[in-house]
Amino acid sequence: MQSGGTRRATVAMAALGSLLTMTTLSACGSAHTGHPGGTEGRPGAQATHPRPAVTTSAPDPTRIPDVGDRLQRAIPTDTSQVLTVYGNGKDSPDSTAVLFTKNGNTWAQAASWPAHNGKLGWTTDHHLGDKRSPVGVFTLTAAGGVLDDPGTALPYSQDESYEAPRDWDESHWHDFDYVIAIDYNRVPGTPPDDAEQPEGEDKGGGIWLHLDHGSGTSACVSLSKEAMEYLLRTLDPNRHPVVLMGDRADLKG
Repeated sequence: MQSGGTRRATVAMAALGSLLTMTTLSACGSAHTGHPGGTEGRPGAQATHPRPAVTTSAPDPTRIPDVGDRLQRAIPTDTSQVLTVYGNGKDSPDSTAVLFTKNGNTWAQAASWPAHNGKLGWTTDHHLGDKRSPVGVFTLTAAGGVLDDPGTALPYSQDESYEAPRDWDESHWHDFDYVIAIDYNRVPGTPPDDAEQPEGEDKGGGIWLHLDHGSGTSACVSLSKEAMEYLLRTLDPNRHPVVLMGDRADLKG
């Protein structure tokens, strides 16, 4: 286990790499895209436009609604918790996150929240600094943040080093009070601020679920504090949770 000083040094170096790209992370910046340990950019302007409602009804209860065969097949067979992020559009920062749980062969909606994704929307070929969230299915294996563990079964690392830089706008200062690492270009199970990127730096990394500040992120997905607390207390490693995310067209493709 790293000491506070060592972890802060690691986080600072990760943030420096981000600065060379865009300054530091964004709403998604923490050892991975939005906090002083992330790697994907600076905060964006506050969005005020309305978010269209999402329909998640499906004729086949054995499938995640509005998701095509390719991504359905990408869900691990032992997974029974799927957080599906439905992006409003290819170039939109607005989305809706829906948690589905599986009992037997049937998926049921457990909760739903408004959310934000990358400022410039989504991509099937994410690269560092493109300000788009990656489309795909990714495991959720570790959490952390500035605040104490709210009672999650996920491995949780609490440290003040997760604090957003104070030269960011004040609306972003609590972005990383709670984070859940999205296992895109990272070693699953390691703390969210772990800097290793198996596919290389150009593919980006440090992509998290974290607290929302009202606008798009650098690549992360952001939700309300209440939603993050719910997810932290609900996601169960024994149920092998994943996030299935993308714009609606790519999700259906």
